[in-house]
Amino acid sequence: MSSLPTVALIGNPNTGKSTLFNQLTGGNARVGNYPGITVERLSGTARIGERDVEVVDVPGCYSLAARSPDERVAIDAVLGRRGLQRPALLVLVVDATNLERNLYLALQLQELELPFIIALNQMDAAGKRGLKIDAAAIERRLGVAVVPIVASLGQGLDTLRLQMAAALGLGPRRGPASPWRWEPSPDLSADLDHLVGHLGDERPPGLSPEAARAVALWALMSIDTDDELDDVPASLRLAVLGVHKQARLSGRDPDQEVAAARYGFIDACAPEFLDRPAKPPRSMTERIDRVLIHPVLGFVVFLLIMFVIFQALFAWSDPAIGLIEDTFAALAGGVRQALGVGVIADFIADGLIGGVGSVIVFLPQIILLFTFIGLLEDSGYMARVAFLMDRIMNRIGLHGRAFVPMMSGFACAVPAIMATRTMERTRDRILTMMVVPLMTCSARLPVYTLIIGSLFPVEGPEGLPVQGLLMVGMYLFGTVTTLAAAAVIGRTILKGPRVPLLLELPAYHRPQARSILRLVSQRARVFLTEAGTVILVCTIALWGLLTFPREPAPTNMEATAADSAPERVEPADEAGERLRQSYGGRLGRFIEPVIEPLGFDWKIGVGLIGAFAAREVFVSTMGVVYGIGAEVDEENATLRSRMKSERHLDGTPVYTPLMGLSLMLFFSLACQCMSTLAAVKRETASWRWPTFMFVYMGVLAWVVSFVVYQAGRAMGLG
Repeated sequence: MSSLPTVALIGNPNTGKSTLFNQLTGGNARVGNYPGITVERLSGTARIGERDVEVVDVPGCYSLAARSPDERVAIDAVLGRRGLQRPALLVLVVDATNLERNLYLALQLQELELPFIIALNQMDAAGKRGLKIDAAAIERRLGVAVVPIVASLGQGLDTLRLQMAAALGLGPRRGPASPWRWEPSPDLSADLDHLVGHLGDERPPGLSPEAARAVALWALMSIDTDDELDDVPASLRLAVLGVHKQARLSGRDPDQEVAAARYGFIDACAPEFLDRPAKPPRSMTERIDRVLIHPVLGFVVFLLIMFVIFQALFAWSDPAIGLIEDTFAALAGGVRQALGVGVIADFIADGLIGGVGSVIVFLPQIILLFTFIGLLEDSGYMARVAFLMDRIMNRIGLHGRAFVPMMSGFACAVPAIMATRTMERTRDRILTMMVVPLMTCSARLPVYTLIIGSLFPVEGPEGLPVQGLLMVGMYLFGTVTTLAAAAVIGRTILKGPRVPLLLELPAYHRPQARSILRLVSQRARVFLTEAGTVILVCTIALWGLLTFPREPAPTNMEATAADSAPERVEPADEAGERLRQSYGGRLGRFIEPVIEPLGFDWKIGVGLIGAFAAREVFVSTMGVVYGIGAEVDEENATLRSRMKSERHLDGTPVYTPLMGLSLMLFFSLACQCMSTLAAVKRETASWRWPTFMFVYMGVLAWVVSFVVYQAGRAMGLG
């Protein structure tokens, strides 16, 4: 916990909190997680007056009511609970263009008797809309300091710092003697007095009786049968549910009563400090939205934008990915040349350097993905994407915000899983994580290219482009499977109520380069430091399985009718024979009875094991299995020829088009990616969900491959 006094920035989403945070801290942000939850905590140091303070950016919220653990962060942060330092001062960032709605949160802070000042942001945008705001009148009505600012331009920040310094100089203090700005009904007052006695640990020490009633009001508006709050005392939950039941029997709705009372007070006071034009001018945002959220034109524009992002994640990152791969390949080659042949050289080159390379190779895609996400979010367009897609996504138990991570899954599931952080509900984030790996990521392309190029003709009857159609079909199959899996899991394992998409469509504005750079650098740093360690360990473990025991090349005991004498394995086959005797090879032979009904033998089993490090490793692993060497490119015709010529003992081909289709379907559905499992473990802070994902995707892959292969054989296709 920091020894510096804490200043917390709080406010509705899209009010400019992050921009103000960057202005105050100069971009020296630190990223961590709030205690007990995987919501990021952004903090930094700022100079206020004659002292340094820690500035914390609280996640955006429309009120302090909470139905999920993520939403609960706001009230925990402002009250200093669950391991958080209680702020010495709150800065409520208010959007001047939506003044009445933003002041709702101000009333809640006053009810809790918290020390705060108001930063009235986006005053320039309010002026363009013809709004006249009297900040002094707001001060008189609410009894708190109000500072008009334009955070993006740095206007008013000197005055804000002076007000912050003055407030901090007074130290933590209580609010007005009568902070409630509206009068609860007798029934509601009785409910709150009843709940105060059940607060227990939910009541921070030192609160006045009126502030304790405000905490009870939070509990009343947050706890219900559908909330995701798993750490509420049982006695408090029972008391709140009892109050809700009694209110329903008497025809009351406490939530509606409280909201109506607060907004009623704000509406009654608004004429004192807000003057609206009789006919507001049509804003640029409204004119743009006539196209971007149009039911038809909006989708056309959206598809064009997604096409650019899709191409960028594939094409723009490819040179950087190639450079990283070449760099690590050259580094591994240098190590081998310097150390010679031996287990130490193999461990450093294949285990350590190869493991690090398998992590860093994702970095260009992560940087590009979050650059685009930052641009779309900071400009205000991301909210329009969620709005457009909500009608479709709602039918499978999700809402529009889930679409962006799913689309990014075409590039790589790892950054796509990280992108689920933009979703508010824990249930929706986990459900999206569980299905994103089913999207056809770029790591599957080398496998598809090898199998399609080896086993299927370029053209079929009447000149049909068989190979091209198969590739498109695999992408469509992955997309349809993802949506179907989301619908099934959302109605069974992760069953939950359909929550309507409630979001604000913020005004369009120019993205802030500093905010985007901070977002990208944070995501890259988190990926490399947290996920990278897990991926590296997994890669080294797989290297060990495919390397040991390091026995001499075995004798080929298979004898022909003409010559029954044993013979040494040819050099070209040594690598494959060594792999056969490795722990990985033995494991491949061990699992052969399980995968044989799918059309696979132990050699493919070894390839499947190697693919757990990264799916594209299947190609090089198969090259080693067939004695061609570890460094095999997916375009290498030698491997394709070897696969085509491979025969069973009875002379029938091992690789047939039917077996190739079964293998591609298995790769499409199975979760053969340690980095994906590591990312899910990191995001959920549990092995429960990556284990579930691994099992259900593995079972689904086996069943689908089994049905296709066995049905094909029954039809005489195999």
